[in-house]
Amino acid sequence: MAGDPIIQLRRVTKVYGDGPTAFQALKGVDLDIAAGDFVAVMGPSGSGKSTTMNILGCLDVPSGGEFRFRGVHVETLGRDQRALLRRKYLGFVFQGFNLLARTTALENVELPLLYRGDPKKERREAALAALDKVGLKQWWDHTPAELSGGQQQRVAIARAIVTSPDVLLADEPTGNLDSERSVEIMQLLTSLNRDSGITVLMVTHEPDMAAFARTVIHFKDGLVERIERAHHQGEAVA
Repeated sequence: MAGDPIIQLRRVTKVYGDGPTAFQALKGVDLDIAAGDFVAVMGPSGSGKSTTMNILGCLDVPSGGEFRFRGVHVETLGRDQRALLRRKYLGFVFQGFNLLARTTALENVELPLLYRGDPKKERREAALAALDKVGLKQWWDHTPAELSGGQQQRVAIARAIVTSPDVLLADEPTGNLDSERSVEIMQLLTSLNRDSGITVLMVTHEPDMAAFARTVIHFKDGLVERIERAHHQGEAVA
């Protein structure tokens, strides 16, 4: 169940460029994301949803306003501190899978732990456990070329959760998959949210995928246009 806010945005703005060519991507966004929620973020191109997700993922910084993560004012942190926050608390899933082609599923999943400096034995155990969570433990020694698109995305999700993040940010995670595989990935994200308590933030253009979320946030013209809550997942209503 969703709890207290893990993420809070207050009057967040983002401006790209200077002078007459400056573009204001965000115009004062206020937003609370509850711990344990499953959130879909929607909106047309240029609405501000991707800019917001980049800020929430500590990949970009706001031009103004406050961004609090677990009560910490992220807008005051330096680059290295934001990188530490990303490594400790956040996991990322992308539309294009972003797996290393010549390495096994296990080695791909181990990568964040390798960057973190974890010992080899602990890396392997954690990576196998993550692959088991996504139903691919028996495929640990296969390279991406030996896996289907749906399996590759499962490996990417295992890589994202191997560090036990508080928040999983997913950018169009079903964009390269057919309908059947898309539903499988959404069911997996739903189970991780429900059973592991991971807060999921997902950008999607597909209403059918957004229906798996408990909260749907619609962006328009650099602002939150409206927020829909579901009585239960699969049935988003205003």
